[in-house]
Amino acid sequence: MSKRSLSFICQNCGAASHRWQGKCEACGEWNSLAEEGAERPAGPGRKAPKGRLFALEGLSGEAHDAPRLASGVAELDRVTGGGFVRGSVLLMAGDPGIGKSTLLIQATAALARAGHRAVYISGEEAVAQVRLRAERLGLRDAPVELAAETSVEDIIATLSEGKTPRLIVIDSIQTMWTDLVESAPGTVTQVRGSAQALIRYAKRSGAAIILVGHVTKDGQIAGPRVVEHMVDAVLSFEGDGTHQFRILRAVKNRFGPTDEIGVFEMTGAGLAEVANPSELFLSERDLGQPGTAVFAGMEGTRPILVEIQALVAPTSLGTPRRAVVGWDTSRLAMVLAVLEAHCGVKLGGHDVYLNVAGGMRINEPAADLAAAAALVSSLANAALPADAVYFGEVSLSGAIRRVSHGAARLKEAAKLGFTRAVMPEAAKSEAAMAESGDPGLRASTVGNLTHLVADIAALGKPGKAAKTRGQDG
Repeated sequence: MSKRSLSFICQNCGAASHRWQGKCEACGEWNSLAEEGAERPAGPGRKAPKGRLFALEGLSGEAHDAPRLASGVAELDRVTGGGFVRGSVLLMAGDPGIGKSTLLIQATAALARAGHRAVYISGEEAVAQVRLRAERLGLRDAPVELAAETSVEDIIATLSEGKTPRLIVIDSIQTMWTDLVESAPGTVTQVRGSAQALIRYAKRSGAAIILVGHVTKDGQIAGPRVVEHMVDAVLSFEGDGTHQFRILRAVKNRFGPTDEIGVFEMTGAGLAEVANPSELFLSERDLGQPGTAVFAGMEGTRPILVEIQALVAPTSLGTPRRAVVGWDTSRLAMVLAVLEAHCGVKLGGHDVYLNVAGGMRINEPAADLAAAAALVSSLANAALPADAVYFGEVSLSGAIRRVSHGAARLKEAAKLGFTRAVMPEAAKSEAAMAESGDPGLRASTVGNLTHLVADIAALGKPGKAAKTRGQDG
């Protein structure tokens, strides 16, 4: 009898090793190697399976857009690119308790009420628990087919009976297991094998499948990275438990854009769609307070206005603190270096705190100008105009660079009642078009960060601006 071969698989990246070691050589993670059974290679006593012939086609021929099925949740359809594509597999990940199961049961209920077959398979909760959530959300009358099962073979056999489902939710992929793999559920090999079996069923039947995935403490999707490459789309459900806002973001999408976001608000009746996120993010603004600036940002094709808050305070520590929430720490360090090197703003003896209000996370460099304005405003104790928005990229030389979609940013600002926009000097044409389209909006262009610092310092209290400039060199 042949000896069963063993290998050690990293539960973080999926790399294999022939011996156990404390640290994975591929990803650097500690204590992530687990012993799992390896597949036996074909040898003299084992005949390799023979493949089947298939037809090869050329590049020429008719190409049709992939047919989509609207979920009934507009924000979810926006992120997926217009709905679910037949035979597609999506991976949705997010922190525990963020609302993944709530959103998906709302989507399956909407599809079921529209006359489509929708199936919800739970591997973490019993059927009674899912029914309690549906009753709390007012969805108990929706004809959703529900089951609590973890065997992939049993799930596929059950789904193959009768009419093919239009949408299948697997909650979650970490709880699934297949007989083809000799390892415990949740391991890298089981997750990969279970996902592969479900993907084959989706491509063969035309059903759309959503796999729910766990995330690690660092916010990364748990399990092997190869699963992210196997699926057609990866959706990240973000949010802070202390805020009611939830952001659904597409990290990967083979059938649509990857820069769109959907905004939801957590309520007692489930997740409610937010049609105008800017108005909601700015609903609790601190008007007239130093250290706050409104940033006109873009998320995909949607302009969003958010408030950036900064606090610059003297420090008694040898090394000043730099704390950021909702923005890139490296980006803040760059803006601080430019302010000190080119604008004479000395921040070496101050703690700096920066926060994006509402739990929103900003990734685009267009927020540089708004962040710099908030920092200088806090240092000079000068409140920025409440009716002004800021956007622009700051270069290492201190120049303000032009950013894309300036017209859309200005249009959103004018719609919410803002009358002034501080933007790069290179975008004069867009500023002129915005002023001609909306006479109530006045665009102020700046070419260098030093000009913005001088304007903000002049807004301070009498004598304060001169004192600040004297201290800052």
